[in-house]
Amino acid sequence: MEAILAIIRNNLRKPAIAIALGVVVGLIIGLVFGWVVWPVEYTDGTPEILRTDLQKDYLRMTIDSYNRTGDVDTAMARWDILGAAADAIFISLQSDPGYLDPAEIQEFGQLVQSVKGAPIQATPPAESGSMTGLSQIVFYASIAVVAILLGVGAMYLFRLFRRGSGTVTPVMQAAELSRSVERTDYRTHGLEPPITQSMTTYVFGYDLYDESFSIDTQGGKYLGEYGVGICEKIGVGEPKKVTALEVWLFEENDIKTATKVLMSEHAYNDPGIRARLEPKGDLILLKRGEEILLETANLQLLATVVDLEYGMGSMPANSYFQRVTLEFAIWPRVKN
Repeated sequence: MEAILAIIRNNLRKPAIAIALGVVVGLIIGLVFGWVVWPVEYTDGTPEILRTDLQKDYLRMTIDSYNRTGDVDTAMARWDILGAAADAIFISLQSDPGYLDPAEIQEFGQLVQSVKGAPIQATPPAESGSMTGLSQIVFYASIAVVAILLGVGAMYLFRLFRRGSGTVTPVMQAAELSRSVERTDYRTHGLEPPITQSMTTYVFGYDLYDESFSIDTQGGKYLGEYGVGICEKIGVGEPKKVTALEVWLFEENDIKTATKVLMSEHAYNDPGIRARLEPKGDLILLKRGEEILLETANLQLLATVVDLEYGMGSMPANSYFQRVTLEFAIWPRVKN
């Protein structure tokens, strides 16, 4: 499972994939919120936008009120509020009078024609709850868009997992190596358990190696972050021949980020490489078993080199890493 997550994390660092996935997820979330979670709600609307069954109820009450009061002006004002749907609703009411006397409906219709000077003519409205042509188009188009997006996403994930299951990639190797290493029990060394502890591995070919971890208290309070990534490579071509890694520690309450550069033996002894990397932080010769300490105002990070292997080839001896496994542990900084 960790290998699969590592593959996904590695692919998400590619801008094109991240943007495409963001668009797909954004559209799906937007449709769900627009149609299900927060559908359109009308307030202070007129009867013209009500469902057909509610428009019928409104017109029945209008006719009933007119029969009781004889107020022509109010009756016509209420008729006008129905807008373009008024004629169609009236015609449908003739076959569905409800609690009204059909004669009262006919009398009201004659009043409307007398006042408006035009006959009532319209196609009976669609049944209550049915959608208009435009609504149907929008509804089915939305379903089609969601289906297409889900299909594209499923195909991508299928290809990703199939490729991952058939080929052991550097990302998978790194995840498996980190998982297989036993973590240090610092209590046996007389130390308190760290706030957080993690293992990370770089292997040759993991060209996008850039790991970061959050520092949070047990109560969920965010304290900062730490991580490691590629700092320097030598030679040309791919895969990258990494000759230095950069370890960093960031604290939320400290304006300065602590950084140290872990160098291969060749890079450490090369004046040109040293000159380029010195501005990034303290230069450390990477050795198996080496412990590197980084400190900020209130935190300290102990990075232990669990495993180290150099690559073999046409490059100078001990010039680039084949494999590096680091164990990180974070404690509160003890101030004197």
